[in-house]
Amino acid sequence: MKIAFVGKGGSGKTTLSSLFIRHLAATGAAVVAVDADINQHLGVALGLDETEAAALPAMGDQLPLIKDHLRGSNPRITSAATMIKTTPPGEGSRLLRVREDNPVYDACARPVELDGGTVRLMVTGSFTEADLGVACYHSKTGAVELCLNHLVDGRDEYVVVDMTAGSDSFASGMFTRFDITFLVAEPTRKGVSVYRQYKEYARDYGVRLAVVGNKVQGQDDLDYLREQVGDDLLVTVGHSDWVRAMEKGRPPRFDLLEDANRRALQALRSAADATYDERDWERYTRQMVHFHLKNARSWGNERTGADLAAQVDPDFVLGESVVANA
Repeated sequence: MKIAFVGKGGSGKTTLSSLFIRHLAATGAAVVAVDADINQHLGVALGLDETEAAALPAMGDQLPLIKDHLRGSNPRITSAATMIKTTPPGEGSRLLRVREDNPVYDACARPVELDGGTVRLMVTGSFTEADLGVACYHSKTGAVELCLNHLVDGRDEYVVVDMTAGSDSFASGMFTRFDITFLVAEPTRKGVSVYRQYKEYARDYGVRLAVVGNKVQGQDDLDYLREQVGDDLLVTVGHSDWVRAMEKGRPPRFDLLEDANRRALQALRSAADATYDERDWERYTRQMVHFHLKNARSWGNERTGADLAAQVDPDFVLGESVVANA
């Protein structure tokens, strides 16, 4: 399943996404973790020191390799240079699987050892001084979107993406690339404001949204969140001594995480797993094409000098059956 963690800056979404990744890894699940936030902290939250995290290869720096690999023998894509972040797969394209080895993972992913298992970690790369005034951060997350467009994941396979903060996720079509989106909200007016924005923007795209209440300290906080987000509230998380130790760089064994927080993580996994039987690959592909055509008209055709609408294969539907037939 493809899972996004979103929320306002400081809500704790990176901490919760790292806990969820650890929870999955402890069960032996296959996990690809992606840090797509402008502030790159997921590696450190997963136990890397600052130097190790800074040395992770940036996906944006490997975009030519990613495009060349994913293009494959697709006759509708005349060159890797004409691929943009929304380019959809078609007959002949190479698809990514969670468990496989491939040149994209070789170049962009690094294994991270966690209690009970290993996950693949990929990062977009930080916003550097050279980018200031000349680039938008979403130009870096384009590599993530392109990979998600070409990724086929199955049951008990997880791609967990720590998204950029706030409603910035709607600057691209990437918000539609997930089976479920966990929105981390504090019990404050600012905490739920991002929820309202996300709910409104995602309304017409069938985005499955579940709220994770964070930093909940009592019944009053719980009542407030229930009042503000209603049935979208899935679970709440309170204070954690385990998390406090982790943030000091001294995480205990993961099996020492508090029972209440462990149950919360299991609730997240159960919610994600429940989406598997409700997958609609035709809608997923249709939305992918919608945003590709939108980007092509807006800027892609002019930038590449090609008619990017011609990249759309009208008979292609992404899904597990495509991989099985291949």
